[in-house]
Amino acid sequence: MREEFVQQLSDLLGDDQVQTSEEVLRSRRHDYWVLNHLRSWRQEPMEMPGVVVQPQSAEQVQSVVRLAGQEKVPIVPFGLGSGVCGGVQASADSMVLDLGAMNKVRDIDETNLLGTFDAGCNGLEAEEAVADSGLTIGHWPQSIAISTVGGWVSTRAAGQFSTAYGCIEDIVYSLEVVLPNGDLVQLGKAPRAAAGPDLRQVLMGAEGTMGIVTGVRLALRRKAETRAVSVFHTSTLSAGFDAQREIVHCDWLPPVMRQYDPTEARRNFRDFAQDDHGLLLMVHEGPSARVDAELAAVGDIAQRAGLEPAPDAAAHHWMESRNHVPTWEDLFDKNLIADTIEISATWTQIESIYDDAIAGLRDLEGIISASAHSSHVYRTGLNLYFTFVSAHEDSGTMEASYLECWRRVMEATARHGGGVAHHHGAGRLRKDYLVHDLGANGVSLLRTLKTALDPDGIMNPGNLIPDA
Repeated sequence: MREEFVQQLSDLLGDDQVQTSEEVLRSRRHDYWVLNHLRSWRQEPMEMPGVVVQPQSAEQVQSVVRLAGQEKVPIVPFGLGSGVCGGVQASADSMVLDLGAMNKVRDIDETNLLGTFDAGCNGLEAEEAVADSGLTIGHWPQSIAISTVGGWVSTRAAGQFSTAYGCIEDIVYSLEVVLPNGDLVQLGKAPRAAAGPDLRQVLMGAEGTMGIVTGVRLALRRKAETRAVSVFHTSTLSAGFDAQREIVHCDWLPPVMRQYDPTEARRNFRDFAQDDHGLLLMVHEGPSARVDAELAAVGDIAQRAGLEPAPDAAAHHWMESRNHVPTWEDLFDKNLIADTIEISATWTQIESIYDDAIAGLRDLEGIISASAHSSHVYRTGLNLYFTFVSAHEDSGTMEASYLECWRRVMEATARHGGGVAHHHGAGRLRKDYLVHDLGANGVSLLRTLKTALDPDGIMNPGNLIPDA
């Protein structure tokens, strides 16, 4: 990184907002993608950014972006680094734009049910702030305590309560964004609009390649009056899927609907699983009368589908432990590499994808576990969350095996017409598979948008956009 550029940044922001220490550069060099942690664990040489800047306002972001544009310095946005697809991977000639200092709750509007946050606001802190007013965002990703509101937008995140409350695109009211040329735009103004294309969608899921999200206004909800759970054993995958489809087609919307195959039921619910059965658990919340009616209706549907009641304690166990996961390094130390892969498909596609992907994983040398669960349900279909674990005596074979697992799941999904990314974004991991979702012409359109907004290609280069 050129010293002159670093000095220009210091002149703009002050020395305390411009970091060049090895400790800071090392901590911002990548996100939580498995392969970056594997390379670090193996002590492989890894590039660090040339500088980390920590702006405190949208105006400061504008100044920094304009300067980087003039000097043609790549910009890598950074929230809290919880992404798992390689969306953050800084090079020595790049500047990491760390939004962690932009972490304020700007406003909570209890009448219009709107909350406005800096993009760097911690997700759990945002939720706790609105909870003090008897409200909720209703967005509960597993990473809520280690992710930012802006990160949710940039990766098109989905929370665990999405079946009733929607994913982030259903919750965003408006966005404040700094474009690659330094201009500030406000996208979204009213409860609904027909004023041309919805430009918010260009930034949602763009992963820092189209601009920098600096502020987010979200549509809030009142806290639920009552919460209840229901749990069922599923003798077959089909029986559980049929029950879930009937529930949502009848317009019942338990916020949480999760179905585990037998392998995951045994692993995650050891004290509650039954023989070779899977498990379907639901969380119901809202006005007491509606929750009571939903519980009764769901019970009837489950019985007709041949499901057997399971202990409610299984759902309470999930609620208590849902955000606890081992670190990647814990697994590496045991000679294991693992990951989760989320996809989605229609009701008529999903079982074929499951069968094909699981067979492909289990056929791979070193695989000791391949399983899946569904966790987000829609009228038209649902998602699957595949988990694989691979054992290796030589850590040098882990990366190739990991990428082969991903290839098999991505291609199995595409063969049966599903979508290759449900909610973790694309990053560097998925970008070569986007053609399955967008088609060749769609990928070309994505590149056209990128070029129009960022003609010099300085915004998070190498991420998301498939190589030409």
